[in-house]
Amino acid sequence: MTRLMTTTALGLMLTATSALADIRFWTTENQPERLAKQEQMAAAFEAETGVAVEVIPVEESDLGTRATAAFAAGDLPDVIYYPLQYALPWTEAGILDSEAATEIVNELGVATFAPGPLSMAETSDGWAGVPVDGWTQMIVYRKDLFEANGLEAPTTFANVQAAIEKLHNPPEMFGFVAPTKVDEGYMSQVLEHILLANGVSPVDANGFAPLDEAKTTEVLDFYKSIAEASPPGELYWDQSRTVYFAGQTAMIIWSPFILDELAGLRDSAPPTINDDPMTRDLAAATGIVTNFAGPSNADGAAWADSRYFGITADADIDDAQAFVKYAMDSGYTDTLSIAPEGKFPIRRGTADSPNAFVDAWSKLDVGVDRKAPLGDLYAPEMIAEIVGGLDVAKRWGVEEGQLAAASKMINSQAINRVFREYFDGAISASDAVAKMNDELSAIE
Repeated sequence: MTRLMTTTALGLMLTATSALADIRFWTTENQPERLAKQEQMAAAFEAETGVAVEVIPVEESDLGTRATAAFAAGDLPDVIYYPLQYALPWTEAGILDSEAATEIVNELGVATFAPGPLSMAETSDGWAGVPVDGWTQMIVYRKDLFEANGLEAPTTFANVQAAIEKLHNPPEMFGFVAPTKVDEGYMSQVLEHILLANGVSPVDANGFAPLDEAKTTEVLDFYKSIAEASPPGELYWDQSRTVYFAGQTAMIIWSPFILDELAGLRDSAPPTINDDPMTRDLAAATGIVTNFAGPSNADGAAWADSRYFGITADADIDDAQAFVKYAMDSGYTDTLSIAPEGKFPIRRGTADSPNAFVDAWSKLDVGVDRKAPLGDLYAPEMIAEIVGGLDVAKRWGVEEGQLAAASKMINSQAINRVFREYFDGAISASDAVAKMNDELSAIE
């Protein structure tokens, strides 16, 4: 009886809370600390505007089905924080009001946003959503060793291979730690990054497009060179971080979530380059590259994950737009503070202060067991490189409207398997390209 009454009372309380809210906001940032920060932002927005916001946590894995069901029931929230893969499909389905989002981008100033995430959500007459934050895959390298040996930063295939030739000296120092475990999503991300760097994609506007043999062969040969410069074994993100933290490799590819760990701020993943698990020596010796280029694509590319605020078809437009504008302007530093190490500022600043938000973001604390601002850990030029990757952010299938098809091809891990066959010496380059084209073309 008591339990039933408590549950009923709780239900009534939640219903009352929902009824009091002027707008509803779905967020996939549902960890308790992150959710608390968003509740604080909603309270600050209400204090400023009088508009009450109900913050509703949603599991990212459930977001697609929940949005589809809510759309069918005419019960969408007013604002959704969502990942890139939903931007264009939800716009085409009528779930998102792209006109409302476009008005916000124009009002805040198109030039204040990084062009990469804007282009990835571009529609025929504007944008599917307002780009909020993102991150880019990075080549993390021992800048001190590169400088001591007169090596250029690893911005190209050729520079990476030159550094391997100079620095690879196993078991004391491996030139690279490349993923070789084919059933890991980490290998899929790294391969897409490197293929993008050389201008290779398996899709065009019509769906599957055969991989260019010459460009793909260049990537096969490059990947073989970094795999051969790696330690033995089935390698994925864990080994790459561990070997780098021990000072036993010159280069790895990782997400920016490594940045706080590099500086000894997380006890579960300490640098072991010396006897001090809280050392900042490795962070000081590290450089990063976001935009990476192959021989057939001099402009290069940066593999990126980006997130958006969407105004929905069922929204109270004025209040929803006001909330998003607040979260992207006077409240933007608070938005980024939810997880600064993985939320690079897509909006760099304002018309009057073009770098205001980058500067504010660099002063936000990162870390788990200890806290420190990124700007205290890394030099200004490295901060600029971190956020600069978003200028040229890319993903397979976005420009062509084939992100869903590309994602299926990536998730099949066919590319991983065939690359592994090639650098293991089991198949020729031409046969590898033909086999990938055969397998990818069959994916529906």
